[in-house]
Amino acid sequence: QDKGTKMTEFWLISAPGEKTCQQTWEKLHAATTKHNNLSTNSKFNIPDLKVGTLDVLVGLSDELAKLDAFVESVVKKVAQYMADVLEDSKDKVQENLLANGGKVHPSQIHPPGLLEQQWQAEHKFCSSSLDTVPFLFIFKGVNQIDNDLKARASAYNNLKGNLQNLERKNAGSLLTRSLADIVKKEDFVLDSEYLVTLLVIVPKLNYNDWVKQYETLAEMVVPRSSNVLFEDQDSYLCNVTLFRKAVDDFKHKAREYKFMVRDFQYNEEEMKADKEEMNRLSTDKKKQFGPLVRWLKVNFSEAFIAWIHVKALRVFVESVLRYGLPVNFQAMLLQPNKKTMKKLREVLYELYKHLDSSAAAIIDATMDIPGLNLSQQEYYPYVYYKIDCNLLEFK
Repeated sequence: QDKGTKMTEFWLISAPGEKTCQQTWEKLHAATTKHNNLSTNSKFNIPDLKVGTLDVLVGLSDELAKLDAFVESVVKKVAQYMADVLEDSKDKVQENLLANGGKVHPSQIHPPGLLEQQWQAEHKFCSSSLDTVPFLFIFKGVNQIDNDLKARASAYNNLKGNLQNLERKNAGSLLTRSLADIVKKEDFVLDSEYLVTLLVIVPKLNYNDWVKQYETLAEMVVPRSSNVLFEDQDSYLCNVTLFRKAVDDFKHKAREYKFMVRDFQYNEEEMKADKEEMNRLSTDKKKQFGPLVRWLKVNFSEAFIAWIHVKALRVFVESVLRYGLPVNFQAMLLQPNKKTMKKLREVLYELYKHLDSSAAAIIDATMDIPGLNLSQQEYYPYVYYKIDCNLLEFK
């Protein structure tokens, strides 16, 4: 697919059947392809759903608008969380966000065979009254995805957060980071009644001073007891052994020379526990990663298909409200070319302006027309809904 000109945006429109619906389709197709391929088009077949009274349809139109917004938000959440979970592999996001059981990228829902099998498989849609089953069926399914996502994301984020905290403890400067993975038992004098080993952070610039001074910073420092155990960019971590009673004196004097004594007790049990905790969290995260990505893949597809179903139901209800009964309209899916969208709008307007006497006024005026919320939904003489797959692009 040529990314340069193709939009990952679709226009789902419908127009009344002329002598036949096939004719409506041919007329649109001819008009948009005559001018240097303004869009890629396909028929969008919606089964004949059972229509209730006009009042029911008007109410349903509002409910479907809410359902549309809800389902779209869940599709976006699942997509965004996929991007979060894949962390450094953001380039892999798109190949994991596939609709139709993981076969099609949403930006390629041509032809919309995506729904054909669905409608047939879910004959409930076709055999029941429009205001009951399809509606509940979609809401329940997507609501379940939304709730499951919250629970799964919360568990995984906790795990990730705890692991990051531990990793943070093991990174950073020598003044703050955990020293558990740096020091060894042999660096310390342990279990002595009189002697104790301190750990000191010595700035590299002051290291020569340290070598000259440390034995005389306080009384009772063991000569030649200091070694460099570790270094980072700015400092060395050194040990030094002295008599316990000289510790306060030593700390005080060391500070004058910018040598910082770290508060550290060598405790093998604690260090082992920290290491084990980190390994456990890291293993848990790896274990959960695969199933979570699989779950997101499957449920992205489910939510996306549900979203397209809602759009289809909206087109159906809106078409019956606008064009009347018996049901006679052709729904069509257009993928506009980026550079010629304005031209495509003009062609559609010319094609369908006869449908609506007030359309001319609306196109030209932004005045407030009762019952028409221009800010929420652009108004055209034909039924129009946008399916915006740009929402699912993550850099």
